Amino acid sequence: MKTVYDVMQFLKRFGTFIYTKDRLADLEMMEDELRELYNSKLMDVKDYQMATLILRQEMMKIKRQRQQ
Repeated sequence: MKTVYDVMQFLKRFGTFIYTKDRLADLEMMEDELRELYNSKLMDVKDYQMATLILRQEMMKIKRQRQQ
């Protein structure tokens, strides 16, 4: 996984589609879903860490844009 789009495609494989028109809320919900998949042993630690890092980086970008 390299992009938020890749994370979204990964979640779709498990039937998870997230869209609320609020990008930050979407990213937070995706992170929650990833955590549930990891805790359920449906994804390995490497993929979980990479996906979480990608989402958190995107969240930081959005938060910085909203502060300006």
